[in-house]
Order: sequence, then C-alpha cells, then structure tokens
Amino acid sequence: MPGMGGSPIQLTNPIVVAIFRHALFVTSVFWILGIGLAILIIATVLGRTYKFNLSDAGLDEPRRRTYLRWGFGALWLFDGILQFQPSMPLGLANDVVAPASIGSPSWLHALMFTGIGVWNNHPVALAVGTAWIQVGIGLLLLVSNGMVGRVAAGVSVGWASMIWLIGNGAGGIFSPTGSILFGWPGATLFYAAAGAWLVIDYDRFSKHFARYTTRGLSAMLAIGAVVQCLPGREFWHGGNSNALTAMTSSMTKTSQPQWLSWFVLKVGTLAGTMGGGFNLVVVMWLAACAVGLWLSTSRGLRWPIRTLAVGCVLFWVVGEDVAIFGGLATDVNSLLPLVLLAGCAVPSSRAVSPREKRLPREMRSSSGAVAASFASAAVLFSVVSFGWSSLASAENTFFLAQNGSASQVSGPAPHFTLVDQNGAPYTLGEHPGRYTLLTFLDPKCWTDCPLLADQMKSVRAALSPDAPLDMVAVAADRYHETFADVRHFIKVRALGSVRDFYFVTDTRLATMEKVWTSYGISVIQKRSDRMSVHSDFMFIIDPRGNLRWVVPDDPLTNWAGQRSAVSELLTLLHQTGLH
Repeated sequence: MPGMGGSPIQLTNPIVVAIFRHALFVTSVFWILGIGLAILIIATVLGRTYKFNLSDAGLDEPRRRTYLRWGFGALWLFDGILQFQPSMPLGLANDVVAPASIGSPSWLHALMFTGIGVWNNHPVALAVGTAWIQVGIGLLLLVSNGMVGRVAAGVSVGWASMIWLIGNGAGGIFSPTGSILFGWPGATLFYAAAGAWLVIDYDRFSKHFARYTTRGLSAMLAIGAVVQCLPGREFWHGGNSNALTAMTSSMTKTSQPQWLSWFVLKVGTLAGTMGGGFNLVVVMWLAACAVGLWLSTSRGLRWPIRTLAVGCVLFWVVGEDVAIFGGLATDVNSLLPLVLLAGCAVPSSRAVSPREKRLPREMRSSSGAVAASFASAAVLFSVVSFGWSSLASAENTFFLAQNGSASQVSGPAPHFTLVDQNGAPYTLGEHPGRYTLLTFLDPKCWTDCPLLADQMKSVRAALSPDAPLDMVAVAADRYHETFADVRHFIKVRALGSVRDFYFVTDTRLATMEKVWTSYGISVIQKRSDRMSVHSDFMFIIDPRGNLRWVVPDDPLTNWAGQRSAVSELLTLLHQTGLH
C-alpha cells in the first residue's frame, strides 16, 4: 500500500532461492555436462587425452609453482563454493559491493554502481555464472600443470582484477579506514598476482618468482605498517572507539560459532584496553616481516615467513572474523592468500626441484583430462552466460522477492463504466479484440503510484505500437478524484503520450467504492490526508473480459526493481501472445 513503506527484501526469499538453486544445480549442470562431454570427445579424437599433463615442461614443473597452483586453485574452488550460498543473488551487489564503495573516488564509485546495476538486472544468471567460473578456474589450476593451466591462470588474472576493482572497490586502498587487518589491499589482488606468475613460462618463473614476489610483498607490508600508523585509522584510540574493538563488535553480530565470537570479542576488547599499545605490536609485526622478507631473498631467512604466517592466521581470525560466515562471504579475505603467496616464494632451495609424482602417468593424464574437460565447460558456460545476460532483458527476480508470484485466474473481470481524462465515457472491454492492463492509482500520490505509472509506460514502450492492449488506471482517492486531479497526474508523469492509456474516475464516491470493492482494492483515507493508502495490484484482462492474471505490485523504488517489475509484466503479457 502506498505510503505504508515496503518491507525490506529477504535475501533468502524462498521463491528466489528455489529459482537460483534450479539454475545452479539443474540447468547449469546440464549445460556443463553436455559441453564437458563434447570437449572430452574432441580431445580424445585428437589424441590429447592421453598426453594431458605429460609435457616436458609440466613434468619438470618447479615445486614452488606446483604449490602455488594447488594453493590458489583450492582457494578459487572454495570461493566458488561460497557463491552457492542462497543469499548471493539478492545480497551480493547491495550488501557487499555497495558498502565497499564508501570513500572511493567518484570515478570508482560510478564504476562500482554500474556493476551493481548490471548485477541487479540479472542477479540469478550472474550469481550462477560467478559460482561456476570460480569452480572451473580452481579445478583447472588443481589438475593441469601445462598449457590448459596457464590459460586458466590467465582467466583468473582477468576475473580477479575485475573483482578487485569493481567488487572490492580497489581493495579499500582509497578507503579512509583501510587496514591490512581488515582486508587491505584486497584479497583478489593476491589472486591476480598468483595467476600472473602461473601464466609465464617455467624458466622465467624459476628465475624471478621468489625474488620479485618476496620484495613486492615486503614493500606492501612496509606500506601497510605506515597506513597502520595513521591517526585517522583510529587504531591508537582506547576503549570502544578503537578501530579493532569497533570492528570486532560489528563482525560478531553475524551468525557464527559461539566460540569464535567469544574469542574475537575478547581480543577486540583487549585492543581497546591497550589502546595504542596493541597497535604498536601490530606495526612492529608488519615492519619486522617487511624487513625480514626483503633480506630473505639474499640470506635465506626462514623466520620472516613463519612470523608472517602466525600473525596472518591470528588476525584472519580476529580482524577478519574468519571471513566465511554470515551468508554473503565471497572469499577467505586477504590474509590467507597473502601468507600462501609469501610461503610459496620464500625461502627454500628444496622447493626448486619438481615434486615427486606418485600416481602412474596414465592415471594422472586421463583423470586430469576428464576433470579439465568439465572444468573448462564450467568456465565456458559462465563466460557465455555473462555475455548472454548482458544482451537479455532484466530478470524478474527482485519483483518476485518483493511481491511473490502472480496468480493465474479464470473468471469474468468485474465490469464498470467510468469517465476518462478527456471527459469521455470508458467501459471496460469496450474495444473488441484487445487486452487490458488495469491498475489503481491515486492522482495525488507521490510514492508508489508514480512508480506504477512508470511501469505502465515502460511496458507499453516495450510492446509493438499495434499491440492490442489498453492501459487503464482507476482513480483510488476518496477526496481527490476530479478530472483536474487526473489530468494533473498525467501531465506530471508524462503519460499523455502513452498509447491507449485511460485514467478513469467518477465524481460519485459510491460509484468508485463499488469498483474498488469489486477488485478487492482497499482505499484508506481521512479527509485531512493528502493521499490515500490503497492496495497495489495489476490485473491482466483478456479480450473476452476474463481475468487472466492478478499481479501484486508493491513497487521497489530503485531502477533495478522497476526494471524487474516491467520484466514480470511483459513476461505475463507475452504468454497471452502480446509482443
């Protein structure tokens, strides 16, 4: 009802969850199996199946590279599984990406909200594609030591870079509250770095990976120590104003194991109690790791990576609250990928030699080829899904989450004769062979009714000019149902140019009440009220005067919500044969 305020959308709306799971586990699996089987047959015919993972370079893969590939392959796979969470379609863009845009420069803010708009137009398709592309990348990195793995690594660089920029807001590097304890400079930056190293040939990897990666991470930790010292980050404060104390209090409100919540809160309270003393420990840890990593490239030191690992695991728990709970976790956050990348780079002469192969060559080759075929299919399916979604009309997902499904009915539509905006009589169904899209609008309303009117405009614009459809709005206001009120609403909402649009009313309240009651429309209003509170519905009536669909339509104010509602209405009209 207009003026009452719509309830927030439930992220795990049962209708949307059912659609998402069907698309994720039925439709997409069908396509992935089909594409994967085709790839496997082609590879077998070409004789590639029995040569998979048996190239000279692959068999001599440096151990560091093997561990790097396995480690980030496992992370990609786990992150893809996190995308299976049912709240992803409705929640990821608005509850994860949108908050990350706070404090970002205008160009980045605009870019992120463009991405949010694209996601909200196709939430189910993009959520499914995001899940399977990450699963596919992860599996390909795990099973392929050759060219296929290098191609997957290249895909991972592009995908991780896009997520880092648009999904993570450049990892929070522009945020005034950014800290390495809270995810700075972005987890996917480490995924992209690992992917870049896995793309290059093995000789260059062996020569440069350890030195450049260790020095790069050393410089990053040094910058992180400086950032941690900045007064505006509020880590030097005591009590509840301490940044870590406030963050732990906020994070533990999400659903998680009680023991974890207890531990995180305890350390957060300790940080507030110690104030600057706790932050001094963090700064010293970062500085020591930065210096140690820099020196380890020439001196072979082992303590820096051990010190970094202990601190990363501790602050992954305390500062990032393990990062996988709450229903909208997209990855394990930044500290685990950081220590994984560093651990593969420093220092170990033993890590240079290839890892001993324990399975027979034939088993490794054939099993890897099968897994890679279906993993490649998952990536290919996702890429095509992304492209197809960008060309398709908006989904009706947000509409369904807000209003539920339309009701298909069969029975005569209540008949009425009222007067249109031009003063001419209008009788429902007076135009033979035409469908009717009927709704109820308050001509004085400034909340839901303008949104409903805009939906009607968009629906009519999407149909062909000669589509046999009347657009009818019945006035729903007890005290402002005059022709002047109706004409003013049409002028303000630019409805005058809408083809076959009729805004009908009657100055006799009893006549209007009879029409409202016949369609189950409640109109609540006192004489002092500036507008009414009434039921929001759309009705689709066929040329024989029978009701076909009753569509609850409490409109969402955002652009994506409006587009979603228009998609729902067009889908129903298309089912009647209108195009």
